[in-house]
Amino acid sequence: MSVEEQAAAFRNEFDRVRAEIAKVIVGGGDEGGAGAAIDSVLTCIFSGGHCLLEGVPGLGKTMLVRTLSDAMDLSFSRIQFTPDLMPADIIGTNMIAEDESGRRDMVFRPGPIFAHIILADEINRATPKTQSALLEAMQEHTVSIARTTHRLEEPFFVLATQNPIEMDGTYPLPEAQLDRFLLKVIIEYPKHAELAQILERTTTREMPKGEKVMDGVSIRKWQGFVRDVAAVPQVTDYAVRLVLSTQPGNPFATELVNRYVRYGSSPRGAQALLLAGKVNALREGRFNLSFSDIEKAALPALRHRVLLNFEAEADGVSSDQVVRDLIQSVKKTEKAG
Repeated sequence: MSVEEQAAAFRNEFDRVRAEIAKVIVGGGDEGGAGAAIDSVLTCIFSGGHCLLEGVPGLGKTMLVRTLSDAMDLSFSRIQFTPDLMPADIIGTNMIAEDESGRRDMVFRPGPIFAHIILADEINRATPKTQSALLEAMQEHTVSIARTTHRLEEPFFVLATQNPIEMDGTYPLPEAQLDRFLLKVIIEYPKHAELAQILERTTTREMPKGEKVMDGVSIRKWQGFVRDVAAVPQVTDYAVRLVLSTQPGNPFATELVNRYVRYGSSPRGAQALLLAGKVNALREGRFNLSFSDIEKAALPALRHRVLLNFEAEADGVSSDQVVRDLIQSVKKTEKAG
C-alpha cells in the first residue's frame, strides 16, 4: 500500500470513529464547539497523548469520553475525583491474602488506572497529593508500588474533565500534571440550533449510542503511522520558535509574554505541536507537516503550558490571548526569514 493510500485509509478510520461519536455528541467544528472537541480528543488518541477537557458542568464532557469508549473496543474505567480520593484509590494497593493452606502473602490489587481509556472525571476536585498518583502512569505508562513496577496495557489514555478553576471546590492542577496533557480543550455553551438538537436527542425514549468501530491493534498501528509523517526543518524550527516564545526573557518572547507569563512551555509543548499537527496533515490528505498544521495545534497545545502571573490576572489577560499574540509574532519572524 502506498503512502497516499495509507493516508486515505487513516482519514477514513478517523472519520468513521468521529461519525460514531457524532451520533451522540452535538456540536459544530468551530473553536469551542463540541465538534472541535471531538477532533481534539481523537487527535490525542491517534497521536498517543492525553487530553484535558474544560468547561462548566452540563456541556457533555463526560458523555464525550463515554461515547468515545463505546466506539472503541478497549477497556474503560471511570474515576470520579473528589477531595477525599486517595492515591491508592487510583493505582491500587498491596493487600494481605490467605490461600487455602492458611498461608498469608502480599497480593497486589490493581486500581481503576489499569484500563485502556481512563475517564478522570472532574479531575481538579482532588487534592495535589492525589494528582501525583497519575504522574508516572501518564508519562511512563507504569505504576510503581512497594518497589515493584507494574506496566499498564497499551494503548493507554487519560481523558480528563475539569470545571473552570473559578468554580467552588476546585484545586488548580499542579504544573507537572498539566504538562502531561497533550492538548487542553475549552468547551463552550452550545449555540441555538445545537441546543435544540441536543434536546431532540436526549428528551425522547430512544437515546442514540455509538457502535464499536476500532480496536487497540488498529490504534497502535495508526499511532506509528502518524509519527512517520515528514516534517521539514523549517516547519520544525517554526514549532521550536513558538515554544521558545512562551518563555519570559527568551529572545523570541513577545511583549505580552515578558509582562504576563510566569513560566513558559516545556519541550512537551513542541512535541504536542508536531504530533497534533501530523494528525491534522493526514486528515487533510498530506503526508508532510505544514506551517498551518502547527498553527492549528498551537492554542490547545500551549494554552495550559503558559502559566500567568498575578499581573495578568489583575489585567484580565488570559493564556489564550498570550498564545494568539505569539502566533502572530512568530508568523512575522517566519516571513521575514
